[in-house]
Amino acid sequence: MFDKIRGEFVDIVEWLDDSRDTIVWRFPRYENEIKMGARLVVRESQVAVFVNEGQIADAFPPGTYTLETQNLPILSTLKGWKHGFHSPFKAEVYFVGTRLFADFKWGTQNPVMIRDAEFGPIRLRAFGAYSARVIDARKLLTELAGTDQQFRTEEVEGYLRQMIVSRLAPALATAGMPVLDLAAKQHEMGRRLAEALSADLAGVGISIPNFSIENISLPPEVEQALDKRTQMGIVGDLGRYAQFQAANAVEAAAENPNGAMGLGVGMMAGQQAAASAFAPPTAPPPAAPPPLPSAQWYVGVGGERKGPYDQEALSGLTPETLVWKAGMAQWSPARDVPELAGLLAQTPPPLPPA
Repeated sequence: MFDKIRGEFVDIVEWLDDSRDTIVWRFPRYENEIKMGARLVVRESQVAVFVNEGQIADAFPPGTYTLETQNLPILSTLKGWKHGFHSPFKAEVYFVGTRLFADFKWGTQNPVMIRDAEFGPIRLRAFGAYSARVIDARKLLTELAGTDQQFRTEEVEGYLRQMIVSRLAPALATAGMPVLDLAAKQHEMGRRLAEALSADLAGVGISIPNFSIENISLPPEVEQALDKRTQMGIVGDLGRYAQFQAANAVEAAAENPNGAMGLGVGMMAGQQAAASAFAPPTAPPPAAPPPLPSAQWYVGVGGERKGPYDQEALSGLTPETLVWKAGMAQWSPARDVPELAGLLAQTPPPLPPA
């Protein structure tokens, strides 16, 4: 009863939006009855749409209107009113927000496969943000919102994200530039995607004024390979890169608490690498033949394989240290390898107990 009485006296139809995510809002009215002569207030960034018996009748842009038959030509025709008929009429009023909704995020749930001229087939992921705006309230109500009393951005976000992903793969594939140069063209690609998406969404009354690509990323293993390539570029040549790797091995051996043997061998290798790195170049002997290749030994320290080392670098071996070289059937303690007996004889015995 109270709603009916209030409906008889309330003569202002308006929408004051106190949210940031409402696209369509239906004006509440008792039995959808609006008094003839009521005032309709449509603010900037709004459009008021009148729906009668499921059919869109009239749409009002921003402004203030007195709801009379002369202001409702389509609705008056549908109802068959005579001019000057002042009884209340029944219609649903939907307010559609036409402001810029700029809080949308997008991202590729699955990587996009493209063919790159430098790397070949490669998978890319991307994410960014975009904004949306209603450009045709009638189409939006007909195609998406329907009779929803409060149509929010979250209800259309999934649909927009699918449209974006379907457009992103062709845009990346037809970019015509190497993957490593895509970052320089992200703004241009975003502009082209905004135009393509606006054309696709015109049928539902939505446009995409702004579309930004914040990041395009490669798979982790490809990024690691690029990091290695960058390190090699900084080092300069393969010889210095090998020295750089030897220094990393020394650091890793020092961090291993069970790798005393590995630390000693690693320090020897590091010293050799450092000596070769900073020693002045010497002229090779004019006619001396190269030395015979020495046996390459591998050492097991803390469950990890170290090496290869020549026999001179194994001066710190203990009898229990596992060793192996080409020709041996399996890993064996150093005490069981006759070739290393001379090295073990040079190892001092353990200190006597205190």
